[in-house]
Amino acid sequence: MITSKIKYLLAVLCLLLVAGLHAQTFTNPLLPSGADPYSYYKDGYYYYTHTTGNRVDLWKTQTLDGLKDAERKTIWRAPAGTLYSKEIWAPEVMFLRGKWYAYFAADDGRNENHRMYVLENASADPMKGEWVFKGKIADPTDKWAIDGDVIDFKGQLYMIWSGWEGDENGKQEIFIAKLKNPWTVAGKRVKISTPKFSWEKIGDLGGGAHVDVNEGPQFLLHGDKIMVIYSASGCWTDFYALGMLSASAKSNLLDPASWTKSDQPVFQQSPKDGVYAPGHNSFFKSPDGKEDWILYHANDKPGQGCGGFRSPRAQKFSWNADGTPNFGTPVKAGVSLTSPANHNKK
Repeated sequence: MITSKIKYLLAVLCLLLVAGLHAQTFTNPLLPSGADPYSYYKDGYYYYTHTTGNRVDLWKTQTLDGLKDAERKTIWRAPAGTLYSKEIWAPEVMFLRGKWYAYFAADDGRNENHRMYVLENASADPMKGEWVFKGKIADPTDKWAIDGDVIDFKGQLYMIWSGWEGDENGKQEIFIAKLKNPWTVAGKRVKISTPKFSWEKIGDLGGGAHVDVNEGPQFLLHGDKIMVIYSASGCWTDFYALGMLSASAKSNLLDPASWTKSDQPVFQQSPKDGVYAPGHNSFFKSPDGKEDWILYHANDKPGQGCGGFRSPRAQKFSWNADGTPNFGTPVKAGVSLTSPANHNKK
């Protein structure tokens, strides 16, 4: 009888172990809609944000698939009648040097007035405390600027963004500059990318208007390389795709010659899988720190453009032998994916 009880207990224990080891899964898209997704993982939580248009919203969740039911808060709402009242684009919320910062682009309703702005929060939890408006963050030229991303690299803060050379639309390029602190540019901007290849220049707007686009730049570190993954061609086309710049981690990041551009997209539409215009990505690590993930938006059908059809998606990626990322192809909506690994959770 004792033997039977032991066998029963062992069987129950095995079932519990199997259940515990069974990986959680999720499916894309993570939300019904949401353009320009950004996620930052800290202390057991994902802090997620995307473009909402007139404010900056922040989600907090322990699991990626929990985003739909996550705590959500508006951390800043655009005041009326200012140069930053409208078209709040591509917010990023990150932890830098002991405080939380939110970067976003905004204007007064006129696209040519788009500039980058910064919020700061000294609270340990970005869902709490006060978000203080620090003001505009711009280099001395103070030209059109969107899609800023910041990195603390070897003790130096750098910012990259998409901007105009002059004051008229027609070409978006990638610029980099050092920062004196998280809200102040130190010195001149340097152009490190301009649309060069045919897949970066698909941008007809009709009526003879056309824009070549490099935008949404994101830093990515791996081994002895530092990379910038950016979005190319117009988001209003199905050919919106990701390009890559790479440089040695030992090089001068402010020297355009340090950067090499891939001659092919590194991530692009997959019509057979029903994924169009994948782009404006960001990156995050799994909770155990061992997996690399790409977060991006895409459309389910051709011709859906830059509107509310874009939805956030995530998938794990690997690395090529030369140290560059292998993003594969965008995963079809509804396909079950294993959630980011959390094996070391205490």
